[in-house]
Amino acid sequence: MAISHERTPAEDARGYSDRARAERLTGGGTNGNERLTTVVGATLIVLLAVIGLTILRIGQLLSVHLFVGMLLVPPVLLKLSSTGYRFFRYYTGNPSYREKGPPELALRVIAPMVVLSTLVVFVSGVVLLFAGPSARPTWFPIHKDSFFVWVAFMAIHVLGHLPSMPRALRAEYSRYGAYDYEDLGGDVTGRAGRVLALSGAVVAGVVLAILVIPEFGPRLHGIGLFHHHH
Repeated sequence: MAISHERTPAEDARGYSDRARAERLTGGGTNGNERLTTVVGATLIVLLAVIGLTILRIGQLLSVHLFVGMLLVPPVLLKLSSTGYRFFRYYTGNPSYREKGPPELALRVIAPMVVLSTLVVFVSGVVLLFAGPSARPTWFPIHKDSFFVWVAFMAIHVLGHLPSMPRALRAEYSRYGAYDYEDLGGDVTGRAGRVLALSGAVVAGVVLAILVIPEFGPRLHGIGLFHHHH
């Protein structure tokens, strides 16, 4: 015979506390996903601007190029994860994501090239960093050409999202966001989790870049060759 157990007020309070904690970390639904994508995208714009500056002075800034390139890997993976999650939930028929609708047609059309060029430019960059000089004739042209293709598609991607970025960032980080729902989209559910995800990605990128600094030496010694090809 089964023995029924009525929940005590303390157990109810503990269950509510657990749910509230989980909500702060993983809640937010479609708005949370959009805001995570936006804040990661804004971070990537800053880091990519630094990469762009290093390209202009690659002879003097190769070490910065390598460091920021490695730092970018976890945030880029987080961005691909957040956009991939929206894609998956929409095309598997999740009601909330279906109601929100897909991204604009132009952004959906270029999305495969954004993802593909992102993967190629980062994989080729990592191979160039770790492989010996024998890999340079093959992988350097791939890295250089894919970088320019990537920049072109990323520019379109960023411009497509730029108009909605300020409002989403304001809604996420404004101290009035929790109260002024109409103006700022004030639901900040899951914000703690989004802050943790972005912070974790940036910290992981810094740690990764620091760990591979010993690999920079051989590349810096071959700077003349690198600069010549650029």
